[in-house]
Amino acid sequence: MIKLILAPIRSVVRFPLLQFAIVVGVILWLQAADDRSIFGQIFNGLDKLVDATVQLCSAVFTVKSFTKSWLISGFMIAYVYLTGSFILFLARLLIIAVVDFVGRHNLLYLRSAIARERGIGAYRAWIPLERIRPADISQREWEEAYAWPADDKPPYPPLGHRVVRGVLFYGAMILVVAFLLQFLTPFPILTWIFGWPSAKP
Repeated sequence: MIKLILAPIRSVVRFPLLQFAIVVGVILWLQAADDRSIFGQIFNGLDKLVDATVQLCSAVFTVKSFTKSWLISGFMIAYVYLTGSFILFLARLLIIAVVDFVGRHNLLYLRSAIARERGIGAYRAWIPLERIRPADISQREWEEAYAWPADDKPPYPPLGHRVVRGVLFYGAMILVVAFLLQFLTPFPILTWIFGWPSAKP
């Protein structure tokens, strides 16, 4: 029932233009706060962080008045957006932990409702895997091979391995894009960052 009520609200909140308006509104609200208040101090810290980031960018490439104004606005919006996203992520983890605790201890007799909801989600997630199961392989063998192994270990690598693999993959992609920009376009990215010689005359 709660998910049904919150579904239209979540769809509206996920709209990018509304998120942008909320972030700008938060920035204006923090800016209007008294410097001696906690919100005024938060804005002062944000202002110093943005200024330090712009100074770092000015050490990489030339920053003039027009570019500086866009960088200040962009970095301020980006920092507030990332902070808000992180806060919502923590809130989501907290809600999941509370629901798990309620379901595990059957508080307010909600275990059946929570289990039914999650069972429906698990069945819907299982259907695409079940559609490709060969007829000569039993459902139990198929499940142990790809969904829930017999040793209760997840069928995917540990979090550390996935993080390292993701960092290496995206790092390699960034390097490839940087090399392409350096030698095939007028944007000497590597020259700006590392002082490498540009292939352009």
